[in-house]
Amino acid sequence: MEEEYKEIDLKELFFVLLDKIWIILLTMALFILGAVLITKLFMTPMYVSTTSVYVMNRQNNEGVATSADLSAASQLTKDYEAMVTSRYVLEQVIEKLGLNIEVGGLKKMVSVSNPVNTRLLEISVTNEDPYLAKNIADAIALISADRIVEIMGIEKVNVWDEGNIPNGPSSPSLSKNAAIAGVLGLVLSCAVILIIFILDDRIKNSEDIEKYLGLSVLGMIPLDESMQASKKKKTVKTRQKPRNTVSDRK
Repeated sequence: MEEEYKEIDLKELFFVLLDKIWIILLTMALFILGAVLITKLFMTPMYVSTTSVYVMNRQNNEGVATSADLSAASQLTKDYEAMVTSRYVLEQVIEKLGLNIEVGGLKKMVSVSNPVNTRLLEISVTNEDPYLAKNIADAIALISADRIVEIMGIEKVNVWDEGNIPNGPSSPSLSKNAAIAGVLGLVLSCAVILIIFILDDRIKNSEDIEKYLGLSVLGMIPLDESMQASKKKKTVKTRQKPRNTVSDRK
């Protein structure tokens, strides 16, 4: 059994999309409008407050930090990152601020990072309340600093920067969501148009007869435009309702 293949002309597909450009643009506009409405009405703005602490290892007898001390402090930074989000620290933060939240929920709000080649720990807290985000970040910085000194034997951990009050939400991004929705609308509309075109196997003109059936067209019968116009006029007249006339007889 021979398999049938349909030849696809990329140039033809381009002109098919160009002919339906209004559908593509309309779909993109609807997707973008939907993304804007969803972002504005159904997504909660989230704010990020960031604080940082400086970790200093123990010094030698002369009170000077040696290169070995500095190297050790850098290597232990990963341990410090884990201790910042430990259960003990988070429980102390919840108790201090009187938060009505579980440790697991608070941990999801907190992220810790270490800038390259530094002994700084940056603690970021994400919350829908910018002031609460700042308070949590500051509390975590203070409590974790004391905990690191106590457990790891560090000389001291100082708060480098207090948490900031965010000026605006970090998420969701209206422009990003609109851009994603626009691209999605473009891709889906183009895909639907092309699929419909490729699956359409109807014969529309003489070129399709020669291309798909392998038959030569001997001749074509042109349509008389005047006959078509008269047919249209008759159709319009039959659709009109007859008027009721009243004649006065003396």
